[in-house]
Amino acid sequence: MTTKKPTDPNLLMSRRAFTASTAAIGAAAVFARPSFGAIASLRGENTLRVGVVGCGGRGTGAVIQALKADPGSVLWAMGDVFEEKIGACLHYANEAMLDLDDEQSTDTWAKKIRVEDRRFSGFDAIHRVLSSGVDVVILTTPPGFRPEHLRHSIEANKHVFCEKPVAVDAPGVRSVLESARLAKEKSLALMSGFCWRYQDQVKETFDKIHAGGIGELHTIQTTYNTTGWVEPKPRKKEWSDAEFQLRNWQYFTPLSADHVAEQAVHAIDWQAWAMKDRPPLRCFGVGGRQTRPDLAETGNVWDHFSLIYEYAGGVRTYHMCRHWPNTPSDNSAYFLGSAGNCVMQPWNGTHTIEGENPWKGSAKSNDMYQREHDVLFRAIRDGTPVNDGVRMSHSSLLAIMGRMAAYTGQVVTWEQAVNSQAALNTQPWAFGDRPTPAMVMPGTSEVI
Repeated sequence: MTTKKPTDPNLLMSRRAFTASTAAIGAAAVFARPSFGAIASLRGENTLRVGVVGCGGRGTGAVIQALKADPGSVLWAMGDVFEEKIGACLHYANEAMLDLDDEQSTDTWAKKIRVEDRRFSGFDAIHRVLSSGVDVVILTTPPGFRPEHLRHSIEANKHVFCEKPVAVDAPGVRSVLESARLAKEKSLALMSGFCWRYQDQVKETFDKIHAGGIGELHTIQTTYNTTGWVEPKPRKKEWSDAEFQLRNWQYFTPLSADHVAEQAVHAIDWQAWAMKDRPPLRCFGVGGRQTRPDLAETGNVWDHFSLIYEYAGGVRTYHMCRHWPNTPSDNSAYFLGSAGNCVMQPWNGTHTIEGENPWKGSAKSNDMYQREHDVLFRAIRDGTPVNDGVRMSHSSLLAIMGRMAAYTGQVVTWEQAVNSQAALNTQPWAFGDRPTPAMVMPGTSEVI
């Protein structure tokens, strides 16, 4: 029998060990904390150089937020597999800085763009950005690349903003957990893209629930119903298999993890938050592909899921998400307890409790996307490590577990999900031939 080390990722994510491991990883930062500003100080300047890998819409937004978060942050290097994405990201970031200069009658914001010739395209862009002299790296590629890119970033001693989900499969989650452990060991900041954790009204609501505002929590329902992603792109003659899939990455499970994990994971993270990040016992679910056109560019992802998670003590949580055109969108959460019920609809500011202790949230709204970067850069400056590694891995795996259950039609336990060896990206990514991910059929597919 192999003895597991205290830092073994499977041990970190087991139901009994999860809470203890979170505390242990947090404690590691207390006893190994060099000055967070050491890198910039060694250069004799107050600048924090930012690099971005993944220059799509989310990467562009994160770059702008990083530049607004700290007076000394500058955009230093950019990377993407496609060169034109870098140009578009740089254009929008520069326009945003010029707008701030116009609004404030200054000439300082535009000077934060210092990329020069540090624009790297191709699959090796991550390495070239990391070796360019950056202090902080933004990881906003398709999620299939996240575990590898995070590992390289932490090994290179960089602070990281890591977009959700952090992986597309369980082996990727285990890799991220190990990177999170190493980040704590090195006192590197690791901020996740689970942005609702940084929204004041939502935080106030969860604080109220955790303080007993609805009594003993026994049921949760969340929704993430939308009309769909960006339009898929028909294949061009010059595109290889790999480029075709990358151009339509949302529609291929090895790249996106399917929409239940790529988008709806935000609502599943609400469930995790309400349960104080305690893992469930098991999950089962259904789903399918009913309205998505049967085209090569729409890949193999489904368009709807309905999941049930069972927890110790009889707690059940329910999640539904869909991508159906011409249908109402809904992104809500309902928490049922022994002394009341809570409704949370954060996009319209609804945060209420009905029952023995009626309540209406009073916190003001804030820009949660900006807050993430404000917290990250403040932590870097103050020497107060922030590390979202365990909870971002936990919430990502919750969504992946739900996908496993729906794809297979089987009941999936937390231990099965944690220990799954099903890797979705066994072939290294390179331009050229690449197999098309197959459609799955519940009852016949083995995706555990």
